[in-house]
Amino acid sequence: MKKITKRILTGVVALSMLGVPSISFAGTYNVQSGDTYWKISQKYNIELKLLLEANGVNGDTILNIGDKLTIPENLQTYTVQKGDTLWKISEKLQVSLIDLMSVNNMDSDDYIYTGQIIKVPTESEVIKEEISTNDSLNYYTVVAGDTPWIISNKLGVSLDKLLSVNNLDDSSFIYIGQRLVIPNSSSNTEATENANDSNEIVIPEQPSVEITYISHSVEEGENFWTISNDYGLQINELLKANNASSNTVLNIGDIVKIPVYDVGVMNTLGEQYGEYLDWWNAAQYVVPIGAKFKVVDFYTGKSFMAERTTGANHADSETLTVEDTAAMKEIWGGSFSWKSRPIIIEYNGRRIAASASSMPHAGNDSAPGGEYTSWRSDDYGAGLNFDYIKGNGMDGHFDIHFLNSTRHKDGRVDDSHQINVKISAGIIK
Repeated sequence: MKKITKRILTGVVALSMLGVPSISFAGTYNVQSGDTYWKISQKYNIELKLLLEANGVNGDTILNIGDKLTIPENLQTYTVQKGDTLWKISEKLQVSLIDLMSVNNMDSDDYIYTGQIIKVPTESEVIKEEISTNDSLNYYTVVAGDTPWIISNKLGVSLDKLLSVNNLDDSSFIYIGQRLVIPNSSSNTEATENANDSNEIVIPEQPSVEITYISHSVEEGENFWTISNDYGLQINELLKANNASSNTVLNIGDIVKIPVYDVGVMNTLGEQYGEYLDWWNAAQYVVPIGAKFKVVDFYTGKSFMAERTTGANHADSETLTVEDTAAMKEIWGGSFSWKSRPIIIEYNGRRIAASASSMPHAGNDSAPGGEYTSWRSDDYGAGLNFDYIKGNGMDGHFDIHFLNSTRHKDGRVDDSHQINVKISAGIIK
């Protein structure tokens, strides 16, 4: 098992790497019996020095019950360097990518430029806090890996109610240490019992893959292309298994070897996450061409149905119906978009970590799929029509990526998709 240890960015390291911090004020606190400056700094997960400076006091200043203290926001700043991405910055500073995006109101697709000043949350170990009750309302403190959807499932409350009472929406980010109001529920009395505050992430090993073969007798009109589609395989794999080339002619009655891949189930980092399956060795076989599956948005839990209709470097997919297309657009804020989001693919009883954009492209819903067409969506021009499911309210297909899958245009890994796959697998908190 490979282990990734998440180092804690201490105040000393933060100052040496980021320079003198700019303090912004997050709110006030009424001193209670037994409080000390150190206890309050720990409660709000901030440096003691910042708390003292924000209130113009020193450690010897006496605290009285009822005193009001200013609580500074726990942020530092960082100047973007040449070649930086949000992912690289989060790795460099050892902070949560989700928190980094949240405090800067960004997502994984946002552009950053050299010299830009961005906020950086100072991370320390997450301390579990039990839900307290006040005036018939329950409260919950956000821990690493939480999203509104995960919290609603963890506590057994309605996602819509959770968003409503906290003035959030489907696209809102939440941050570690944030205090949320939880609608009353009979099942949330042990809300944080299972919260994981460990700094060590263990990445499960890739599952075993067993390859066996079955035989197919060629019928009239069949060729390697049609047979590969019928069995949900990439044509190159079928050709390789039969020591054939694209020029090999098949005759009626010829026997073609069909590889069958049995991919073992991979351990996940929690029931809310998906299997972190490598595209090339596992995911493309678990979700083969022709598979109809549910796409679940990781942040909101909203879903729609889709089918993998083609795709070698990643899964080129299409929604099944107009209603599915409408549901997909709703997740992306009401329109098609190239912005990528972390998702979970649910298929054959398995949950696979993935990432998707919702922009349909390279297709024409009014023309036959797999044939030449003079117009294709998203300015793809004339060419092969990658639109096989008709009447679903979209022209062409959208992209779904998995671990190590690549783009068709250049064969390279897409960083934003890979970040999202890690999020939906629980690798990035």
